[in-house]
Amino acid sequence: MTRWDRPAAGREPAAAALLGWLADAQAPGICLVSGSERCGKSTLLAWLVAHGSRAGTPVSRRVHAVVPRSGESLLGTVWALADQLGVVARAPDELVEVLTADPRRTVIVLPDLATRPVAELVRALAQLPHLKLIAETRTDSAAHALLRETNAAELNLDLERWTDPERLETWRAGLSSDVDRNPAVAEAPAPVDLAEPASVCAADPWVVTAAYEADSEDHGGLRTAWLRAGQSLCREQDEASRALVLLAALGDGADPRLRQALAVLAEEAPWRVAWNRVRGDVSPPWPGPVAALARGSGPFDSCLLSADHRGTVHVLNASDAGPRGRFTPSAPQCAAMSVLPDGTVLLLDERGRVHAERSRAARPAASGLEALLNDTPHQADHIGELREHAGTALAATPGEQPVVVLGDAEGRVRTFGDTTESARSHAGRVAALSALNVRAEDEGGGVAPLVYSGGADGTVRAWAPGHEPMAAPLAARRCPVVALHASDTREGPALVVAWEDGLVELHRFDGGEVVGFRPGPPVRAVVILADRSLVIGTDEALVRLAPAH
Repeated sequence: MTRWDRPAAGREPAAAALLGWLADAQAPGICLVSGSERCGKSTLLAWLVAHGSRAGTPVSRRVHAVVPRSGESLLGTVWALADQLGVVARAPDELVEVLTADPRRTVIVLPDLATRPVAELVRALAQLPHLKLIAETRTDSAAHALLRETNAAELNLDLERWTDPERLETWRAGLSSDVDRNPAVAEAPAPVDLAEPASVCAADPWVVTAAYEADSEDHGGLRTAWLRAGQSLCREQDEASRALVLLAALGDGADPRLRQALAVLAEEAPWRVAWNRVRGDVSPPWPGPVAALARGSGPFDSCLLSADHRGTVHVLNASDAGPRGRFTPSAPQCAAMSVLPDGTVLLLDERGRVHAERSRAARPAASGLEALLNDTPHQADHIGELREHAGTALAATPGEQPVVVLGDAEGRVRTFGDTTESARSHAGRVAALSALNVRAEDEGGGVAPLVYSGGADGTVRAWAPGHEPMAAPLAARRCPVVALHASDTREGPALVVAWEDGLVELHRFDGGEVVGFRPGPPVRAVVILADRSLVIGTDEALVRLAPAH
């Protein structure tokens, strides 16, 4: 067990009470560590965080997230908490929503909390019974007044009972004038030009976020782009990476000089923005929130298919995202999509049912007797059994005899078509699937399917039907997979994986290299194209990134 040293400033009584509150399942969800300025609040919380975040700390004392500058910016606090907890949230209500869905015990520490907006967030989070929130507030602050109205425990460090007098005097004897001062606010931050890309990308992202929150001017489009991709922008990174994220979030109504300036700043980043379409774009138009993406095939060659939240499928040019058409399938809401070589579009609806659609764009131009004679069946027509199974993920191999793959809530992956096999690949729900044809050397040089799956268990695995899934995962993180796509490219097969915390990774099988990108909003779908460029779909944008090298 991890050894805990004594807290400084004679705060043993307060520390014991704080640890007791953490261990008490019946205690209020909020504990206020309050008192006057420089009374030792930050010192006590620094002691708790230092010990509570170390490996081996008992569950009852474990600290999961801390936001040292929670008093400066509401959005900055939301993004910092989401980032540390492995989720994506664009606004306070989204953070509450995603944390509601995760019932694990979570302890959050918020030092130097002084403003009502952040206090309102704390009060909303405190309604979740599995959260424990420790908020440092001065007794004269608006945040303290608001949170005292809730059912909160309180440690007022101005009260004598929370201090050992002898140890306090010993501590004070060695105290310099700078101790117990929050280093994050000890010095005034450097000024930021909110309309200048270089200044914004080089500045402290907390300062930029707070400034944009307080300023309604759009600064040529930089403010909107920053607030769209803020969680990614606030992560620790170099200026080139921050410029790339900002460029990918910039709308077509922005000052055109900004795009050029950001592209120059992003030259050292591992990606370049080939194109992007964000909410509000008109030329070409933004196709809407992305629920599912698929790479086109056959009649849809050189196209992308993007299904929106209402079920409409948009057909786009892969080269520039220009519109080619759209259709409304029978699937009410699409959770996954795959395109067969004859243009048949397979869709998985939100209830797990598979639909096969063939839009007008996929039918050869004909009329009369010619149309009747050439009315060929769908490539999916021979897979009748597919409709008898409920799934959570869907994919299909390329080729004239496609194999369709379905994943389920129990972690099982099943194939339909020329090969009918199944295997349990994950502990829990299969979240995403993709499939390739590979040369089967032991079967006369023919091809066989190779299935890639991503699970809610945070693993990516490969499976060749007829064999056991690979024992070791291709990738594993403490975060569920939300989307993946494998494809043959001009440089060999490659895989792109999107995780629930907003990270997108390109896995290059030839050299084992992994290159990442975080767009900011939650990622809904990903596709890899022939040149190894990635298309990333979110509720806010559709972005194509090309490797810089």
